[in-house]
Amino acid sequence: MFGKRCNRQEPIIEPMINNCVEKDYTVEVQHICPINTHTINRVHYVHTYTPQYTCTEETQVINEDCGSCCNFR
Repeated sequence: MFGKRCNRQEPIIEPMINNCVEKDYTVEVQHICPINTHTINRVHYVHTYTPQYTCTEETQVINEDCGSCCNFR
């Protein structure tokens, strides 16, 4: 067998070996939560009473008739 050349045989293809690589991704998902602040303004009117004093004056004119001009001397 020495010196005798062998025929080359085609390579044998073995079954596929699959490597599985797992990757994790983080995705931010925005949620909108509407929040409303409602303000109620209350106005309280406090009524106070302050007396305001006034003074009035009246002048009356009285005509005293002493008679006619003939009687006035």
